[in-house]
Amino acid sequence: MTEQSKQRPEFRNINLLKDLPTYRMAPAAWVSILHRVSGLLMFLLLPFIIWMFDKSLSSEISFDAFTSVFAGSFGWLAKLACLALIWAYLHHFCAGVRHLVMDVNHHAANKQTGKSTALTVLVISLALTAALGAKLFGLY
Repeated sequence: MTEQSKQRPEFRNINLLKDLPTYRMAPAAWVSILHRVSGLLMFLLLPFIIWMFDKSLSSEISFDAFTSVFAGSFGWLAKLACLALIWAYLHHFCAGVRHLVMDVNHHAANKQTGKSTALTVLVISLALTAALGAKLFGLY
């Protein structure tokens, strides 16, 4: 055997139950996965978005019906769906801008910049979601 064959790395399959709970993903991986989740969430909640848009613009009576949904006994559920949409839009937008910057500036496509921009996306999207969620739930 040659010296080179002894130094080759060993690749193995990942055991779902044993390896995944201990596997630590990079922030860029989390942003990438959450970018896909936010896109799926916006797509799945599209009927709710269309319903909200229709009820809010049709007439004064429909707007009152629209606002009564958020003030009723299940208002917290509608607000929670809106909060999910707010997070999905903000995260998808911030991650999309990050991807565009990395596509335009190829010097930004390295490991350190990827980590810092991923953390920036997470912080900005969560901070804006918290601020808009506080407004949605009437904290200010």
